[in-house]
Amino acid sequence: MKLILSSETMDIPEGVKIRIHAKIIEVEGPRGKLVRNFKHLNLDFHLLTDETGQRKLKIEAWFSTRKTSAAIRTALSHVENLITGVTKGYRYKMRFVYAHFPINASIGNDGTAIEIRNFLGEKKVRKVDMLEGVKVVRSEKVKDELVLDGNDIELVSRSAALINQKCHVKKKDIRKFLDGIYVSEKGTIVEEE
Repeated sequence: MKLILSSETMDIPEGVKIRIHAKIIEVEGPRGKLVRNFKHLNLDFHLLTDETGQRKLKIEAWFSTRKTSAAIRTALSHVENLITGVTKGYRYKMRFVYAHFPINASIGNDGTAIEIRNFLGEKKVRKVDMLEGVKVVRSEKVKDELVLDGNDIELVSRSAALINQKCHVKKKDIRKFLDGIYVSEKGTIVEEE
């Protein structure tokens, strides 16, 4: 069954500028600017201002199937993530897990690359380059912890995934050999009060 018109709106917080041009959304805030392309979605994007002066983003779908109606909420969530990124930023924390051989990580290239050594006692050096706009640092307070910071949630989480995938145990029982680098915490750089 097709609905004639389905739509959802969201509030745009103070200090955030949003520009829409041909389904390309630019979000600018205190931490920087992020751009996302929604051309693959059959949706209409509008910027509105209500009676109280609150700016809103409205997403509409005409004659939408269930799939297209579901895409409205997805697009809103993506824009919310962009807004959080330019206001608070994203921070992922990763912990080293090892039973015997301590994993050794050295961060180079001004926090944009990491080299992992002595994983399961192997001599191989595993090098991971962070994606654009993501910085990795060693945690000062906690031993064996990495902190990944960035504005784009997709790039931060993908960088964490790249580090995680570099440390997979091969040809062993992974229920017993739990060594690796795992994401321990996901949050924002600016802590919420």
